[in-house]
Amino acid sequence: MHGFTLLLLGSSAFQTILGRPSPTSSRREGKLFKRDVDDFVATEEPIALESLLANIGPDGANAPGASAGVVVASPSTSEPDYFYTWTRDAALVFKTIAQRFAASYDATLQTQIQNYIIAQASLQNLDNPSGTLSDGTGLGEPKFNADLSAFTDSWGRPQRDGPALRAIALMEYADWLLANGYESTVTDVIWPIVKNDLAYVAQYWNQSGFDLWEEVQGSSFFTVAAQHRSLVQGSGLATTLGESPDDYDAVAPQILCFQQTFWSSEGYALANINGNNGRSGKDANVILASIHSFDPALGCDAATFQPCSDRALSSHKVIVDSFRDIYTLNSGIPAGTAPAVGRYPEDTYYSGNPWYLNTLAAAEQLYDALYVWQTEGVITVTDVSLAFFQDFSADVAAGDYASDSETYTALFDAITAYAEGFVDVVSQYTPDGGALAEQFGREDGTPLSARDLTWSYASFLSAVARRAGVIPASWAGADSTATVVPDVCAATSAAGAYAAPTVTSFPPSQTPTAGAASAATTSA
Repeated sequence: MHGFTLLLLGSSAFQTILGRPSPTSSRREGKLFKRDVDDFVATEEPIALESLLANIGPDGANAPGASAGVVVASPSTSEPDYFYTWTRDAALVFKTIAQRFAASYDATLQTQIQNYIIAQASLQNLDNPSGTLSDGTGLGEPKFNADLSAFTDSWGRPQRDGPALRAIALMEYADWLLANGYESTVTDVIWPIVKNDLAYVAQYWNQSGFDLWEEVQGSSFFTVAAQHRSLVQGSGLATTLGESPDDYDAVAPQILCFQQTFWSSEGYALANINGNNGRSGKDANVILASIHSFDPALGCDAATFQPCSDRALSSHKVIVDSFRDIYTLNSGIPAGTAPAVGRYPEDTYYSGNPWYLNTLAAAEQLYDALYVWQTEGVITVTDVSLAFFQDFSADVAAGDYASDSETYTALFDAITAYAEGFVDVVSQYTPDGGALAEQFGREDGTPLSARDLTWSYASFLSAVARRAGVIPASWAGADSTATVVPDVCAATSAAGAYAAPTVTSFPPSQTPTAGAASAATTSA
């Protein structure tokens, strides 16, 4: 991981938010605005971590009866009942935990990670309504009971993002183990689980499934992006362990090729294709895909939808703007100033409301972009991203703006303020005590739906880590071909070989090794 300090470079950052006051008052009021966000983050971060851990068995205060390492989506057991564990949610939660652990060793978090990995080994070998491990189909099961038994009621299945996301989460911890000299643990304990998930991705990526909201059957942008990343990252780990990466290397480029077909001529990536759902395709699915594909080594690459790429920024604008006029609490908030963000404008679940995790994701994408611009020393505006940048500088034109230019400073500061604004929205609608539900009401911001949503807490921790300059390690690797899109797409797949993982424990005392490569630095 890497660290950087997000600095305002001039006075223009807060002029969009505060109505373009004089430079003197902008500096003063901008500092007050930032201090408010700083105060909220400082107060909420320990609450979010404690609340997240409270939703993990066996000892979490809000997870009674949950097995060790099981993430319950929420303690809510009625209206709605979320007291289950989802492969996707759990993987995203533990990706955040693993990255936090890698940045700063914490024995408590390490125990949680180890318990999670053992639980996932058990779930991989569990027959369920989606299938079995023998042919891999059971890995597409989205949801299980909190005691690690199969959930057998009707549901939207399969969901093909889960295996990819679980492999990514486990590989985050594997990287730390390798950096500290524990290769045998990766080989014996983690790789058998990851290998099953990567085999599933390589075999079934081109078949339809349900999206991350569990509503649309077809091909999901979020799923495809996760699948591509998992195989690229898996190829690197396989090579390190002396395993064959051939299947991953053959399939990953074709997934990336397919990912390009989601792009709409209207300036945003469609959330879902190959399914007629009657929606516009404007969906926070796409913003989530970008932040979970973030690799600072890939710069502003558009093919992998890096957060600062022109396609990702254009999509950010289109998606965020789609919520400005449909929520009462966003009334009067102009373009270039942060509103509350929901799932998609046609949403009717609980009448369709903003979600904490999506509002935070909108901030996180911008923090990611700011990091890359600051480290590379240039902001590139293209015809595709022009409308996004014009929200912050009406007369900006396509071109490259170096860090010593007035335009760079104006854009950097304004977009910093924009990112801060999304966190400020969350602060406004977070109740006393810091609890984060799934949604907050479109009319008045009242918390709604499932209480204490684990994914909401993980999203907060991830966003504020990026805000603080804690940046994940590269998943693409040095000199990666991860961004190379084939000239012609092909539905290449690889027949999978699956084997039951047998992990039931970890070796003791796996602490940081003196002199080992650090998982984090504090240099820009």
